[in-house]
Parts: sequence; C-alpha cells; structure tokens
Amino acid sequence: MAKHVPTANGTEMTGATSLVKSLEAAGVDVMFGLPGGAILPAYDPIFDSTIRHILVRHEQGAGHAATGYAQVTGRAGVCIATSGPGATNLVTPLMDAAMDSVPLVAITGQVPSAAIGTDAFQEADIRGITMPFTKHNYLVTDPAEIPGVIAEAFHIATTGRPGPVLVDVAKDALQRMTKYNWPTSIKLAGYNPKTTPDTQAISDAAALIAQSSKPVFYVGGGVIKANASAELRQLVELLGAPVVTTLMARGAFPDSHPLHMGMPGMHGTVAAVTALQKADLLITLGARFDDRVTGKLSTFAPNAKVLHADIDPAEIGKNRFADVAVVGDVKETISALIPALKAALAKNQPDLTTWLRQMNSLKSTYPLGYDLPDDGSLSPQHVIERIGKISGTDTIFTSGVGQHQMWASQFISYEHPRTWLNSGGAGTMGYGVPAAMGAKVGAPDTTVWAIDGDGCFQMTNQELVTCALNNIPIKVAIINNESLGMVRQWQTLFYEGRYSNTSLESKRVPNFPMLAESMGCVGLSCDRPEDLDKTIEKAMSINDQPVVVDFRVHRDAMVWPMVAAGTSNDEIMIARATAPDWDSQEL
Repeated sequence: MAKHVPTANGTEMTGATSLVKSLEAAGVDVMFGLPGGAILPAYDPIFDSTIRHILVRHEQGAGHAATGYAQVTGRAGVCIATSGPGATNLVTPLMDAAMDSVPLVAITGQVPSAAIGTDAFQEADIRGITMPFTKHNYLVTDPAEIPGVIAEAFHIATTGRPGPVLVDVAKDALQRMTKYNWPTSIKLAGYNPKTTPDTQAISDAAALIAQSSKPVFYVGGGVIKANASAELRQLVELLGAPVVTTLMARGAFPDSHPLHMGMPGMHGTVAAVTALQKADLLITLGARFDDRVTGKLSTFAPNAKVLHADIDPAEIGKNRFADVAVVGDVKETISALIPALKAALAKNQPDLTTWLRQMNSLKSTYPLGYDLPDDGSLSPQHVIERIGKISGTDTIFTSGVGQHQMWASQFISYEHPRTWLNSGGAGTMGYGVPAAMGAKVGAPDTTVWAIDGDGCFQMTNQELVTCALNNIPIKVAIINNESLGMVRQWQTLFYEGRYSNTSLESKRVPNFPMLAESMGCVGLSCDRPEDLDKTIEKAMSINDQPVVVDFRVHRDAMVWPMVAAGTSNDEIMIARATAPDWDSQEL
C-alpha cells in the first residue's frame, strides 16, 4: 500500500482533486471503476493518486469486486462510475451489499447541477433510484462539501450495521475550485449506533440460557462482520450447546467442531434444521430470521423462546418476537455474555446430555451426501468437494447463485471466517467472478476460487480480462451442467419436468477454455472422474495467470436436503419423495 501524505486543510484545488484527496484521507488503497463523461474530471487526479484504480469491463463488476474486497478485508470497498447507465449498472451491487450488510462506498458522477432534472444526456436520478437499498446517499453540488461527505460516507458504511453508501457528485462540482478541508470529527444528527449492550439485557439473556434444556446457537453473518468468531467459540464451549451457521455465517464457527450441526434452511442439514425446530431456546447472534432459514414462519421453532442479539434494532422483532432483545455489537455482546453466563451456570447448570445425543444422532444418521452418476460422468458435488480438499481450509471461495452455490456451502469445509463469499440475500447471478477478483486484491497471498455455474459465469466473465491485465490470478471452476440448474431442479420437482427456457447448451456453445484463453487466462476442462484431481492440481499449480476450468458435470444432479419454498421446516426432504425416518429418532 502506497504511503499517503495528508493534504493540508485550506489548500486550493478543484473539486475533483478534493474528491481524490478525500478518498486518500479515508484510507482507500484500491478502487474499481470505469470512467465516463460526468466523472471524467475525477479521473485526472486519480492518475497521480496513491490509490490503485482497477479498470473493470462493466460497472457491475466494479461493484461486486468492491464487495468481495470488503468481505475479505472488513474494510469499505470502493467503486466509481459515471452518470446515467454507468451509475445504474451499480444498482445490483448496491442492493446486494445492502442485503448482506457489506460496507461499500460508491462514487458516481452526475450531470452539471444546472442540468439536473432536464433529462440531460446520461442523466439518471441515481440517488432516488438507490434510496431504498443504500444505508445513506448524497447528491453533492457544492465542491466545498466533498471532504465532509466522503468522511461521513465511510463512517456510515463501516459503523453500526455495515452497508452501502452512494455519493453522487455533479460534474461542475468536480470542475470548480474549492478549499480542501478534511473534517477532524464527525457528528451526524440522528445517527449514533448503539454498540455496547445493556447490562440488564445481558443479565436477562444469561438467565434465559441457564434455564434452557434444548438451546441452539443460531449464528448469522453478523458474527463475521463483528469479527466475533473467537468469542463465539468461547461462548459455545462454555455452554456446550449445538450450533448452526447460516449461509452468510459459514466459517464463523469451524465445521470440524463437534458441536457444529451445519447450515440451516432450505438446503440445510437435517440436524441443523431440526435443531432449530425442536429447540426450546434460539440463541440468535447477528442473524435476521430470513425466510430461507425459517421456512413457513408460523411453523418455525414453535416451542422455542428467542434471545436475539443484533446491532440493528430494526431486525429485532421484525420477523419473530424476541423474549430477550440485546441491541449492540455482537462481539461486545458475546464478550459481556461470557462472564454473565458463567455466573448464571454456577447457580443452575442445565443438563444438555439428552439434547446433544439427539442432535448428534441426526447428524450421524443424515450426513450430507450425494450419489455418483450411473453413466460414469462427473458429479458436481464431487468436483466441489475435491476442490475444497485439495485447495485447503485457508482458501477463499466465492460463488454465483444456484445449485453450485448450495453445493459449495455444503461440501467445502469452512474453518475460518471470511473464506466464504456469496450473494446470500439478493441471490445475484454474476457475483462470483468479480467478487473473487476483489477478494484476491484484498488478500493477494491467498488462493481464491470462484465456484460458478455456467449460467452465472456468462453474466460477468468479461472481468477475467480485468484479472489478466491487472495480475489478479483467481481460479474459476465452472460447474457446467448446461442449465440454469436450480430453476431446472424446481421445474423437475414442481412443474412436471417441463423445462421451459432453462437449457443453456453450454457444453456446446461457448467453448469455455477457448473463451478463457482469449481473455488472457489459462483454460482447462475436465469431464472424467479419473481426471478430476490432476485437473484441480494443475489449476492449483498456476499462480501467475487466472485459470478457468470447465467441469462438464452430470445435468440432473439435485441439491438435497430441501425444504420447498413456503412450507414448514418439518417437511424437510433428504431426497426426492424421501423424508427422514422420524420414528427412529428420539425427538
């Protein structure tokens, strides 16, 4: 990272230079973007800046790359685009970042202030468009406001519940002269996130836990955002209760830990789903009772009380009533809860032996698994499992959305936080490749694999050019089942196999290895199980170029277990028309 020399307040410069100096002052070391007319004045001082600018091939790629960078580093990711279509191409990444609570600052150019509202060339009300899914946004028409707005944007994006902030700057504000003044402090009326939990709430939470005989830790992505994994493990081992980690929390608690039951939800493990359903207490940490976890909400965990700890008070009680609510930073909350729980357990130590025996029985009876294809072709689950084994637990994985996303969450073992990046709330196809690019920039010495589908890959694969030209050697595994796989699975199960517009013919067109080679990457392919390990090892051996591997897998593999949308978690299926044998379980 280049050393930043602070600019003296009172120095006269253009608004554009003030913008770049402000980004430097905010500690930005890299940003992803694409220039255009309205933002062009800012690109001249970028030329001399300490900030590394990575020129993407599509603004959506810039947004997802900034998200990937943020998820790996914990710092705010930065993307920059011009007005009109440049700005609107950031809409999906901004929505994605809002859903998954990712700190992101997006800078967009706007037409000159006198032209705003006239339908000028490349004018779009990007502030109005993004208001529902940014944490805050700004329209700057006075260059004197630029440093203060940038300082506020980073403060808002990274404090409290993280999220995206948009700063839209009129072209004339970039061109006019101003005096640079970086603020020495930030005070925002009405914005004061509560990070320290109430002592009484912590005491109530500890008492509730000590009274429970079937508690389960329901761990969400907020634990990773708060860097609270070590504290979580202390708390879990103190109580000795089972743990489930949501799709956004994979890696928050080690998969290998004996108390970990897996991922809950629509494609969660039988043990994780049942643990929530049969619990008498949900110890909910940084999770939001998403519909993909709860299934039919009215039937979710019917006998459980709820302890809900979250930094965002709007999440508490939104979907499920909380018997005890703890508002605050999850790291601070867990740190305060550990001594409080020790004191509570000294007075009343619940016997969890039967509860753990029941959950471990489910875990051993219904482990995640898959069938190998009868025709000897590649199993997609096997491909992903072997990539995880060969690349190791320090590897960072990103994914697109769909079947390959679920298999990557199921069949790779996550031992560390910030090693699993995916679009959980928004479900954005095309997220995988640019997010991997951003992750590799944020963690250049770490292996980064994008586990992508042939459908998702074809949405944003142009960013491989960006990777090749900027020495960002990611690895991409295309799980090529020549289909929009998850949609096809639903058509198989719920639409009598009427495969309307889900066939991509991706084993015929395009030729993925040739496409990769044309973009400056190494292109490989694999369609035989006996070649699987050596193909992965070949990809692992190449570290000076991006690598793309076309894994041509069996088309009809499905993601199991499954809770059909809108149904109760009690109706979990372990295979088609096959439910767990509940009569054999002591529940």
